[in-house]
Amino acid sequence: MNIQQIRNATIVVEYAGKKFLIDPMLAEKGSYPPFPNSSRHDQNNPLVSLPTSIDNIIQNIDAVIVTHLHLDHWDDVAKEALPKEIKVFAQNEEDATEIRNTGFQNVEVLQQDTVFEGIQLVKTKGEHGRGEILKHAGLVCGVVFRHPSEKILYVAGDTVWYEAVQEVIDSQKPEIIVVNAGDNQFFQGGSLVMGKNDVYEVYKAAPDGKIICVHMEAVNHWGLTREELKSFITQKGITSNVLVPEDGESYTFNK
Repeated sequence: MNIQQIRNATIVVEYAGKKFLIDPMLAEKGSYPPFPNSSRHDQNNPLVSLPTSIDNIIQNIDAVIVTHLHLDHWDDVAKEALPKEIKVFAQNEEDATEIRNTGFQNVEVLQQDTVFEGIQLVKTKGEHGRGEILKHAGLVCGVVFRHPSEKILYVAGDTVWYEAVQEVIDSQKPEIIVVNAGDNQFFQGGSLVMGKNDVYEVYKAAPDGKIICVHMEAVNHWGLTREELKSFITQKGITSNVLVPEDGESYTFNK
């Protein structure tokens, strides 16, 4: 398998001979207003440019997985750039309907036992924050990839650490875990995705796994820098377990 960090939560996963684009936000730097009631409200999103061209990103993609419909995971440029006949997986029927309404013709709702081209896709739960903010953040999901020729991959999506993430790790036993670790938040309500302590909890739950931290420094409400996270994992002595890619960087894992 190969996992390339594109920008924010956008990654390209090559798995068992198929190529997946996950949570595509493909707009040019500064295309959208900043998220309100949060840091850097004078800076438009995305804060940084794509590391390569859109054509390079979407070339030979077999399927798209959209964990939820927030702008920084599924934006207007992605909707325009992707071919309307491409396979798209959504977390529920509500999201699938909205995606179909923008012209996509081959949209499927992820289940616990979805199979695509011989690859098992297992929808997982997520909580996009803690407490009151959940009412506003909405539903999200993650996904586990399984195939006999590959290591087990868990893409956790926009979630904080909580018992359901532990349950996925315990039941699915992923060897590679991608977490959204920018500690993004508004001025009220706390973290919307994982911060450094959440990442450490993931490590403790899967000490033999590799953890890849994405969704960092790309939209205005981020709360944790790559350098801060690297410093933290160095202090904890887990730099060989926790990877913090730059945009455009990729990793290959063989079974």
